[in-house]
Amino acid sequence: MIKPLFNNILVVINGSEASIQAAQYGVLMARLYRCDMKAIYVVDTATLKELTISKFFVSEESSEYEKSLTEDGKRYLNYVENLAKAKGIKIETELRKGSVWSEVIAYADDSKSDLILLGEHKHIQSKDVISSIYREIISHANCSVLVVKEKDIEKLYKMA
Repeated sequence: MIKPLFNNILVVINGSEASIQAAQYGVLMARLYRCDMKAIYVVDTATLKELTISKFFVSEESSEYEKSLTEDGKRYLNYVENLAKAKGIKIETELRKGSVWSEVIAYADDSKSDLILLGEHKHIQSKDVISSIYREIISHANCSVLVVKEKDIEKLYKMA
């Protein structure tokens, strides 16, 4: 008998509408395939540190911004948790700090994730920060990575 392709889904939340849609997609997958679901939000302290070193931020500004991002992360993870609970799916959430891509990979490995879901980012080929994070996740992941592009996911989520 062939083993399931995935038992543990990890969705990367970054506060974008696309990451919330990826979470909705993950909820539907978890429900349909009866698999476990996890969500992670990473406060990008690596970039904050670089900005402070380059004197774009002073230490106090960096600390305040990190605190704000941490609160945002908690709020987004709570929202995703409610999306899952509304459809009867149990979800584990994780808030981490550090380099986004390395924390995502580490958590995927720690949690034995079989699949990482990313929300569609329109400019993956460009050189912006999100694009480089996505490229690093895709390049270094030890499991499959799926970029969610489903246009009607909100409608499908509401119908489920």
